[in-house]
Amino acid sequence: MILFLASRPVTAPPVRPARPVRRPHRRCPAALRRVLGPYGRIFTVPGARAFTAANLLARLPMGMFSVSAILMIAGSRGSYALAGAVTATGLAATAVAGPWTARLVDRYGQARIAVPATALAVLGSLALVLCVHLSAPSWTLFAAYACTATTPNTGGMARARWAHLLRDDPRALHTANSFEQAADEVCFMLGPVLAAFLCTALFPEAGTLTGAVLLLSGVLLFAAQRRTEPPATPAPGRHGAGQLVLALLPLLLTFLATGAVFGSLEVVTIGFTDAHGQRAVAGALLALQAAGSCAAGLLYGVLRPAGPAERRFVRCVAAMAALMWLPLTAAGTGGVLLLGAALLLAGMATAPTMVTGMGLIQSRVPAGRLNEGMTLAVTALLTGIAAGSATGGWAVQHLPAGTAAGYGVPASAAALALAAAGTAHAVRAARRPA
Repeated sequence: MILFLASRPVTAPPVRPARPVRRPHRRCPAALRRVLGPYGRIFTVPGARAFTAANLLARLPMGMFSVSAILMIAGSRGSYALAGAVTATGLAATAVAGPWTARLVDRYGQARIAVPATALAVLGSLALVLCVHLSAPSWTLFAAYACTATTPNTGGMARARWAHLLRDDPRALHTANSFEQAADEVCFMLGPVLAAFLCTALFPEAGTLTGAVLLLSGVLLFAAQRRTEPPATPAPGRHGAGQLVLALLPLLLTFLATGAVFGSLEVVTIGFTDAHGQRAVAGALLALQAAGSCAAGLLYGVLRPAGPAERRFVRCVAAMAALMWLPLTAAGTGGVLLLGAALLLAGMATAPTMVTGMGLIQSRVPAGRLNEGMTLAVTALLTGIAAGSATGGWAVQHLPAGTAAGYGVPASAAALALAAAGTAHAVRAARRPA
C-alpha cells in the first residue's frame, strides 16, 4: 500500500485564477447629477452643441470691445474722457440700431442678416484701429465706433433658437435660458480680462483686432448651422415696433433699472478699491460678483419653475433689491475681503432675475419677433448700464461720505427695479377678470 501510494505522481493542487481586483466605481455625486442632468438633456437636441459653441465664440468679444477701445484710445491720445465719450457714442448708436437689426433678423432670417451686419461692424472696428494708429482727427473715432452698432445680438439669436427647438418643453426651455444667462456672465467676466491682457502685453490695438476676428468667425460658424435656425416671418404691421415697446414697457423699465445696478456697481467698485490703494483687486471683486451670478443661474436652471412667471419675477427682483444692500454695508467697514463676500452674495440674485425676465419676454412676444423683443431688453440693459456708470461715477466723486456711500447707487437702482416690477404685476393682476 505504501509502495502504491509512493508510486503515484504527486500533483500540485489546482491553482484558482486570481479574482480581479474590483475598484470601487466612482459615481458622480447625486447633487452634481441633478445639476448636470437637465443641461445634458438639452444638448442632446440635434445641432444644439454646434450652434452653442459657435455662438459662445461670437459672444466673447462683447465683453472685449469697450475695454479694448478705452485702452487703445487712452493710450494713444492720453485722454480717458475722449475714450469714454467714444464708447458712450457707440453704446447710444447700438441702442438705436440694435432693435432694427434684430427686426430684420426676424423678418429675413438669422443667416441672411447677421453675416452682413457683423461684417459692417467688423469694418467699423478696423476703421477705429486705423484712425487711432494714423492719428486721425477725433471725430473719425466717433464715426468709426458708431459703425459697430450693427453688431447683432448673438445671445438673443441663441435664445431664439432654443425657443424654436424647445417650444413644446417649457421646463427644458427654462434650463436653456438659464444656461444662456450663465454664458453671458462668463463672457462678460472673461472678455475684459482678455482685452486688458492683449492690449497691455502685446500692443494697444490687439484687443480690438482679436475681438473682431472672434466675432466674425463665430457669427460665420453660427450662421452655417441652418438646421437649427428658426424660420423667418413676414414683416409686422406699420406700427409693430411701437406696439411691441408698449407691450413690453413694464419689463423694459425693470431691465433699465437692472442695467443701472450693473453699471454703477462696476464704477463704484473700481473707485472704492482705488481710494483704498488696492485698484488691482477691482477685477477680482467684480469677477466674484459675476461668478456668483453664473453659479446661481446654473442652479436656477435645474429647479422646476413653480407658480406664475410674473410672480417669480417679482420675487427674484425683490431678492436682488435685498442683497444689493450687502455691498453698501460691507464697504462701510473698509474691508476688501468682506466686500468680496458681499458682492458674491449680491450677484446670486441677478442671474435668476435675468432668466425669469427673458422668459417673460419670450412669452409676451410673437414667435416671429423674438430677436426684436430680446434685443429691446438688451437695449434697455445697455441704457441702464450707461446711466448707472455715470451716476456711480458722480457718487464716488462727490458724495461726502466717501466711496463707500457710492454703493447706495446700485442698491437704489435695485429698489427702483423692484418698484417697476411690483407695480406692473399689481396692475396686471387688477386687470384680470375675477
